[in-house]
Amino acid sequence: MSNSLTVAIIQTDLVWENPEANRKNILDKVSTIQGADLIVLPEMFTSGFTMNAASVAETMNGKTISWLKLLAKEKKAAITGSLVIYEHKNYFNRLVFVEPSGKITHYNKRHTFTLAGEHNVYTAGVEKVIVDYKDWKICPLICYDLRFPVWARNIEDYDLLLYVANWPKVRVDAWDTLLKARAIENMSYCIGVNRVGLDGNNYEYTGHSAAYDVLGHRIDTLPVNEVAVNVVTLEKNHIKKYRNKLGFLKDRDNFNLEV
Repeated sequence: MSNSLTVAIIQTDLVWENPEANRKNILDKVSTIQGADLIVLPEMFTSGFTMNAASVAETMNGKTISWLKLLAKEKKAAITGSLVIYEHKNYFNRLVFVEPSGKITHYNKRHTFTLAGEHNVYTAGVEKVIVDYKDWKICPLICYDLRFPVWARNIEDYDLLLYVANWPKVRVDAWDTLLKARAIENMSYCIGVNRVGLDGNNYEYTGHSAAYDVLGHRIDTLPVNEVAVNVVTLEKNHIKKYRNKLGFLKDRDNFNLEV
């Protein structure tokens, strides 16, 4: 069992609908990271949050997936983030979790952002996914999923709740509040990785990427509104200590979720 998990958070600007430029930009940042077990990129890290799916979509055998597999192997670290994937005649906002071994687990965004018309372009996911990596149970979710606590409810006893996002400045107070709440209510580490800069629709993003422990205490040192890389170390003993001491998860409600 791995008692610690070292996570590198990449808070970056994204070049609008330009996968090649974004891969180069991200490679420059990943190259500076040493000793991480997991590297986390934002939502739609190859394109920004675009509804022009056809212009940036790739397949699971495409350039970006191949690039991620090589990079994960080289860095001996898993890499995760979401991108636009075309599969079975549908477009998905898909998070991929790429391990150094080449194993890939994926999660399709369940809650498509209707305010931006995402539901008209992308097919919603129907399955909650738990990744077992280095004996850590990780629940990866995407952006708008953050507003739906039932979907994130910790019925699996996961250790880390992970959100990748393009969450705009105008609603960033909700992002800050809900990330902390998800950590507290699920007695789990919670990490949210958001982008910075302007997108092709002139929406501004100010980051506010953050990592919280099971009590909702902030454990990262990421700046606001800046491109940055920050590494945090998560500890299994911290989770066990407070789950055993406080026992809040033992009192959680049982429910059936229909999707």
